[in-house]
Amino acid sequence: MRNWRDWQSIVYLLVLPLLVLWQWQQGFSWPLYLLELFLTLGVGVIHHNHTHLRIWASRRLNRLTDLWITLLQGHPTFVFYPSHIANHHRYQHGERDITRTYRFNTPGARGDTNHLLGYLLHPLQAIAVLYPEFIAYLKRRYRFQRGYFYYCVLQYLLVMGLWLTLAMIDWEKWLVLVLIPQLHGLHWLLATNYLQHAHADGSGNNLQFARNFYGLINPLLFNIGLHTAHHHHPRAHWSQLPELHQGYAAQVHPALQEKSLLRYMLRTYLFALLHPRWCSRSLHNKD
Repeated sequence: MRNWRDWQSIVYLLVLPLLVLWQWQQGFSWPLYLLELFLTLGVGVIHHNHTHLRIWASRRLNRLTDLWITLLQGHPTFVFYPSHIANHHRYQHGERDITRTYRFNTPGARGDTNHLLGYLLHPLQAIAVLYPEFIAYLKRRYRFQRGYFYYCVLQYLLVMGLWLTLAMIDWEKWLVLVLIPQLHGLHWLLATNYLQHAHADGSGNNLQFARNFYGLINPLLFNIGLHTAHHHHPRAHWSQLPELHQGYAAQVHPALQEKSLLRYMLRTYLFALLHPRWCSRSLHNKD
């Protein structure tokens, strides 16, 4: 293990399937199910972190971890390379970032939005533009890295095999205990881009392209809220982000500094429906 703090990641990766197994055998439990839903968020963040900086020094252990995350997440882990590393981090929410939040239209609004409907639609809109990239990525791997191509296909086969096996055993338990939590985790994995970048400024080389969140989200979810520092130091271990963030915090616009993710979502996506004073204001193309 490269960093001892990743024991937290390993605990999440082990506890999640144990919660599913316990409920599968002993019966549904709301407290355990809510914990399971939370851990699906953790798996998405671990997937993100493991892509940027591998947990293990051993290539074999890293590949096995990829496959384990694939099974837990219900989607192949290779997709982070074409969608996140080669796209989002390369273009920093700029005009060439295919998942930039100001690209997509919603009913009654064009482009740069930050409201409830935009948040709910963003994962679906992102999938629509990302899957052609995944297919193109696989075609390139088939042409130039045939072994890695088959490894990517294996990830899809593992997910399909797990789903089919569990559904044949008990489709209702599979639906409630496996598929719905996985879809919940995948929603947050995609929607996080909207939370972190909607109404931020993606127009140039500045520090106003990402929103930062503080509070419990960071110790519980591997400092995922400290997004500016992460973009500028993508290979830094997540445990280093609080220290790195100190070098940027004073330069980031106050509108992009949020004390609480929950408070931000309530204000921006619910209270804003009641009164314009709570509506988000775009920094895109502004000083």
